[in-house]
Amino acid sequence: MVPLVELGEQAFGCTRCPLAAGRTQVVFGEGDPDAGLMVVGEGPGREEDLQGRPFVGRSGQLLDKLLLEETGLERHQVYIANVVKCRPPNNRDPLPEEIAACRPYLDQQVELIRPVVLLTLGNFATRALLGTSEGITRLRGRTHPWPGGPGPVVAPTFHPAAALRGGGEVVAKMRADFVRARQMLDATRAGSAG
Repeated sequence: MVPLVELGEQAFGCTRCPLAAGRTQVVFGEGDPDAGLMVVGEGPGREEDLQGRPFVGRSGQLLDKLLLEETGLERHQVYIANVVKCRPPNNRDPLPEEIAACRPYLDQQVELIRPVVLLTLGNFATRALLGTSEGITRLRGRTHPWPGGPGPVVAPTFHPAAALRGGGEVVAKMRADFVRARQMLDATRAGSAG
């Protein structure tokens, strides 16, 4: 297994799909490499592409707020990544072949970090990681086992951008999902301590 830093270096030189041609920077991921909670979104936006960091715009501000208020964790205490590591043009949804090209990076990130809970943000991240075509509205509100065997518990929620568009009701549902993720994290840690 390649250490996380080396994996990031490989991603920075990646040209597996056409997204590489339009990027300013690869947005590999950041945070605690030993985090119990890993957050996965769909792909970098404009600000993320410019800064090389995930979730730094308005969506990132909301993510940081919900993490702190509902889980008691700050950004540096979790690991944040995306399904695709390069910005799709005009912030369009990632294409299946782009997701497939980037998937080995994400799978290795999950293997190396070994989170207890994986919080997926939005349809694309949730569908990609759970291997389903069901939408986020049906999948959120409960946790799901990691497909294919042992791994983190997957806790889907809405993407922060949807909350910024959808208002208080969406934010309230996200808050409940973040609380659920924290409860799963605490329960697993209590079980391993006992």
